[in-house]
Amino acid sequence: MPAAAAGRPIATRGAKMNYLIKRRPATSREELVAHWFANHMPGVIAWHHDFKTAGKPIFWRYIATLFDTTSAGERPWDGVAQLWWDEPQPRPETPHGAEPTDSFQEKAEPYVPWATTEYVIMDGSDCLPVKPLTLNAPFPTTRTGFCKVTFLLRAKAGSDYAAFFDHWLDVHVPNVQSVLARTGGFRYVVSQSLEPELEPYAGMAELYFPDRASADQFRDTIEADGMERWVDPEGTLVLRAQTEMVGVP
Repeated sequence: MPAAAAGRPIATRGAKMNYLIKRRPATSREELVAHWFANHMPGVIAWHHDFKTAGKPIFWRYIATLFDTTSAGERPWDGVAQLWWDEPQPRPETPHGAEPTDSFQEKAEPYVPWATTEYVIMDGSDCLPVKPLTLNAPFPTTRTGFCKVTFLLRAKAGSDYAAFFDHWLDVHVPNVQSVLARTGGFRYVVSQSLEPELEPYAGMAELYFPDRASADQFRDTIEADGMERWVDPEGTLVLRAQTEMVGVP
């Protein structure tokens, strides 16, 4: 196991809760996104406002990413919603949407929260401005003009997660950060599962580039650093996106 590096990144406070979203078989991609933006996100925003006004614990950021199809023309996940809380949220006894409460949940497969610890390696927030709407309610709004690459990392069976996560932060992160700096990447975020043995993925890496060409250059430049010892290549997904929906910035 590598020794902890002096420059190991500092975790974001609280827990980053991820909700991977997949549409039901009879639902089109367009239907899902329309109901997500118009009918589900406003309800979550209203919940945030009401709880905050009442002084109750509530998340403090809410963003959703819409994934493109893969190079093979597939879309294993339609997107991911992410909410930042001060404490991890418990796994519900039944998945959200098993009994739909809005039109979005009628269109989406039931989903469960995935709790992670977030590390912001490269901020780059100045390249991702939030522009509230002016002719409608300010939120939710959208942002685009970037190429985001999300890695959903599945661990090999029997992995030593402590060793895996140490290597990720102490060896792999500096490698990725160095190549990002050379290929135009401007934001890099790592999220490691709080209970990796219970989740389908050990963690998530989110890399932002100004365009697809920069993302392709990164892919062609990065060299192996030992992560392959723990990462299952068959179960790991690499998903691109060019649009995020912002509910609470």
